[in-house]
Amino acid sequence: MNWTTYAQWLLAAICCGATAYVASAAGLMRRSNSAGRRAANARPQPAPAPLGAVSVLKPLCGAEPRLYENLATFCEQTHPCFQLLFGVSSAQDPAIGVVRRLQAAYPHCDITLVVDSRVHGSNLKVSNLINLAEHSRYEMMVIADSDIAVAPDYLLQVCAPLADPQAGVVTCLYRATGITGFWSRVGALFVNQWFLPSVLVAHATGSREFGFGATLALRREIFERIGGFMPLKDCLADDFWLTEHVRRLGLHTILSKVIVATDVIENGFAALWQRETRWLRTIRSVNPAGFAFLFITFTSPWLLLGAQLANAFHAEGGRPVASIAMTAVTLAGTVARLLMHAYATRGFRAFWRDLPLVPLRDTLLMLQWLAGAFGSHVIWRGARVPVAARAAASGATELDTVKVLEVSDGR
Repeated sequence: MNWTTYAQWLLAAICCGATAYVASAAGLMRRSNSAGRRAANARPQPAPAPLGAVSVLKPLCGAEPRLYENLATFCEQTHPCFQLLFGVSSAQDPAIGVVRRLQAAYPHCDITLVVDSRVHGSNLKVSNLINLAEHSRYEMMVIADSDIAVAPDYLLQVCAPLADPQAGVVTCLYRATGITGFWSRVGALFVNQWFLPSVLVAHATGSREFGFGATLALRREIFERIGGFMPLKDCLADDFWLTEHVRRLGLHTILSKVIVATDVIENGFAALWQRETRWLRTIRSVNPAGFAFLFITFTSPWLLLGAQLANAFHAEGGRPVASIAMTAVTLAGTVARLLMHAYATRGFRAFWRDLPLVPLRDTLLMLQWLAGAFGSHVIWRGARVPVAARAAASGATELDTVKVLEVSDGR
């Protein structure tokens, strides 16, 4: 065989891998959706008994779109005893007005606003959390980003797995809605049709090396054993590294069945490209091997190439079996990709509206992966920040020396 033939067979193998991936992802998303529907349609079950009172830490920065609506869902929890801690670093932060509105609208809730400008390290979000933690009173702790919305039984459900002594941290997946136009819809597809299914596939194959800022729930005694937030003060991928600290205690990371909601607010291509490319470079920094194999998840380009290979095998003659096999693989992958789109989409109208965006989304993701493979810096809040390698890769033992970005959950 010549080099052209070798290349064809290599590409054919990659196309088969892409089809296998998307078929697995579609099946797992179907199972996840079915479980959610069964839970919604089942007779109401007794809520999990609360393990203890909960302190919810919410670092805020600015008046994001829908901030009031998202934070209000935390005020409507059915948990019998919880406190909400909202933190800002400036007395001029417009989020203060939103918290004041919540305090007026929910007078029965234990809501504390912490305005504290102290800076403890290079990660300002972690500085905010350190300041908030000083006001935390209860034995259970939940850290949650500002841009998520949750169901009324959220606190009961995410804390329930912590009854297991081997459970260290509970984290949640999330679904996104684009709220600012075309590019935010494309960004929502990134979350719903790439991030979410890729985590489901990784989880199904046994991976537990993740932690998402949408939710991090843990017991206070575990929080204190890892040194609180101080080891993360210069580590900008704080959600991932907090869970890594806990895993190094020999405890497990639990992926909750709860899926929360979030908003994608980027309204232009440049902002979306920066956010998603920065996230991919962070994956490369904390998991180089995983990043290298992400190419298998960009389905649409591989399906197009599979169709071209089937035609090439047919045109060359003498390889009808290969042509038929590649045609079958391409058709199977196309059906699986359509099913994954259907399982990730809410409603018939949204399915057809966003269907033309699927090839664009997959191709854009492949281009961003290529950009992420070669960049050594990212732009975060207007600053150019270097992305360093994972501590474990260099033999380092202290996580607080690792400089990576707080983008490990894709937002």
